[in-house]
Amino acid sequence: MSTTVDETAADEISPILLVEAMFAVRRTGAIKAAIELDLFTTLGPEGGSAQSVATALGAAERGIRILCDCLVVNGFLTKAVDRYTPTLSTIAFLDRRSPSYLGDAIEFIAAPEMVRLFLDDPAAIVRNGGSVGLANISADNPVWVKFARAMGPFTRGAAAGLAAEVAVMGEAPRKILDIAAGPGFFGIEMGKVFPAAEIVAVDWASVLSLSQEHAEEAGIADRYRPLPGSAFDVDWGGDYDLVLLPNFLHHFDIDTCVNLLTKVRASLSAKGRVAGVEFVPNDDRISPPFPAAFSWEMLVTTPKGDAYTEKELAEMGRLAGFRSATVRPLPRTPASMFLLEP
Repeated sequence: MSTTVDETAADEISPILLVEAMFAVRRTGAIKAAIELDLFTTLGPEGGSAQSVATALGAAERGIRILCDCLVVNGFLTKAVDRYTPTLSTIAFLDRRSPSYLGDAIEFIAAPEMVRLFLDDPAAIVRNGGSVGLANISADNPVWVKFARAMGPFTRGAAAGLAAEVAVMGEAPRKILDIAAGPGFFGIEMGKVFPAAEIVAVDWASVLSLSQEHAEEAGIADRYRPLPGSAFDVDWGGDYDLVLLPNFLHHFDIDTCVNLLTKVRASLSAKGRVAGVEFVPNDDRISPPFPAAFSWEMLVTTPKGDAYTEKELAEMGRLAGFRSATVRPLPRTPASMFLLEP
């Protein structure tokens, strides 16, 4: 007997996607526990048993065994008899001895104030068309200190990639403005590539104290000037050869972005340009996966933010007085760089 269309469709019906979505917060809890316990560093590349790890961490063996089994299921560990071993990716990004360690990002991503935004009443946010209140874009919000401390390693790779792209674009900039500097790595990487450049960093004072520390560590503190305040209000001067806009425009609606870009345009030197970083979805707004899904992040955490397409970024630039806009992917990141030239 041939299979009917209805029978074929029935074979494809499954609750798995729904179950995974509903239980996703449990998976976050497991990785958070592992990071806070330093489980992956304790296991090391050679791995170990639940008993040996529990002894090293002063934890209950039962707790470590169950957590490790969960991490095997989730793909972070492998298991042979009673021995758990981290995967190569786990060693690279979750062992604190690795130069590419990313585990501290959990302190921002799973911070209580972030989790509350996503889980307390997400339906109200959808009905409202954005966060109820200013959420993460309120003035001097302490969440951005957490962001700067926790997400620095995430931004460092994109910052180095952007600096490498700008380095081959012609005349070296003498004066660089870094808007919403955060941990400071975008401006710092530019400062390393352009050793004669002065960098002015704009952000909240509490955040800039950390970016200043990073500038000192990078050996460019004598050329790094923090300028505390709101990017919309602070007088940052002019004659900038390069203005950086890393991961900032997506927090605001298009009109607000155009107003900011107009202010930026007025502060450029004759040969100045803007280099920014955004998560840029395709025109269909459902691909690539991370940039497309980032719109949900902005819906929940801002009143009017969004992930903007290449066409939308170009139109913002045009309305602000820029003659050309270029968008292209940043290698090995889900982000894209955009360039605006007057």
